[in-house]
Amino acid sequence: MQKAFILPVLALVAALQAGCSFPGVYRIDVQQGNIIDHEDLSALGPTMTRADVQDLLGTPITVSAFNPDREHYLYTFQENGGEIKRQRVTIHYENNRYLRHETKLLDETPAN
Repeated sequence: MQKAFILPVLALVAALQAGCSFPGVYRIDVQQGNIIDHEDLSALGPTMTRADVQDLLGTPITVSAFNPDREHYLYTFQENGGEIKRQRVTIHYENNRYLRHETKLLDETPAN
């Protein structure tokens, strides 16, 4: 009696666990953050205030806790549960005016 009950329960548990990793199951594309491209960055200029930059690029993901004259714009994209692609733009200010930026852009923005 015990064996007759345990065997179907084990088979059910194995089937449920296999279903969680079944190949071909649809996985959604996940994108987060600010999408910034070369065109946006070329519009930045030394006469722009922090508010002007935020109007152009959007609200930054983080402001540096150690240096408030720095804002970080991040973007991540993961297609079908695969590799996560990252993009980073750091904006530097001096006296609340745009000074310069550092970038690590994706070759191609998947969201476009």
